[in-house]
Amino acid sequence: MMTLVAAEWTRLTSTRLWLWGLLAALGSGALIGLAALVGPENFTPPLPGLETEEGTRVLLGLLGFTVFAPALLGTNAVAAEYRHGTITATALFAPRRWTWLAAKLAAYTVAGLAYGLLATAVAGGALLGAAALKGVTLGLPAGTVAVLLGRIALTMAVYTLLGVAVGALLRNQVLALLVVGAYFYMVETALMLVPGVKELYPFLPGGATAALTGFTYLSEAVATQTGTSATALLPAAAGGAVLVAYALVAAAVAVAAPLRRDIAR
Repeated sequence: MMTLVAAEWTRLTSTRLWLWGLLAALGSGALIGLAALVGPENFTPPLPGLETEEGTRVLLGLLGFTVFAPALLGTNAVAAEYRHGTITATALFAPRRWTWLAAKLAAYTVAGLAYGLLATAVAGGALLGAAALKGVTLGLPAGTVAVLLGRIALTMAVYTLLGVAVGALLRNQVLALLVVGAYFYMVETALMLVPGVKELYPFLPGGATAALTGFTYLSEAVATQTGTSATALLPAAAGGAVLVAYALVAAAVAVAAPLRRDIAR
């Protein structure tokens, strides 16, 4: 198994995928720094400033909102093999198909965690730097900010694993990437607009992530636009439990579902 995991790392680092991942992680963190410099009070609509708890949580929540990027990397890990035909060689190298699927899950979960740690480290440094330049103190203690950033990093690892599962199920690279992108940007938000259905949002990956980071801005904004009450999020611990459950289910699906399907299409 370790040989297969090492092979996945070699595959990842021998293409430009790791470079795009590196740039995306750096860009996500830097974007939070830029937003902090501009100041939430200058957003449209205006929000509480960086020196308030709500303003700091909004910026951290925006970083959590970029978890779709590592999810796309995970999706590409499997779907790209089907597109370029390298999946045949992979299956011949490891005839027991579950082993290389498990190796992908392990390798890309670690890659997703590395992505998350880099993005959050850059974002944390940028937040502190922006606060210093503006001559204000962050609205949350440094320890609390560090904990929230750590939760976001772990969440990005979970989303990468979810992406691998989607790629293993759909196999078509373009379709898989479109489904992942559309889901994170459209489906979960759209559910909050549907009376009687929006109660599902706290139990979806986006809702669980929002619970972990205390990012209530999205649900409150939707409630303001629709004239309804905001969807209540789960407690942070429960949100983490939901994400862990998604990770376990995704791992099982990614390993089990494709086992009976033909490699060639």
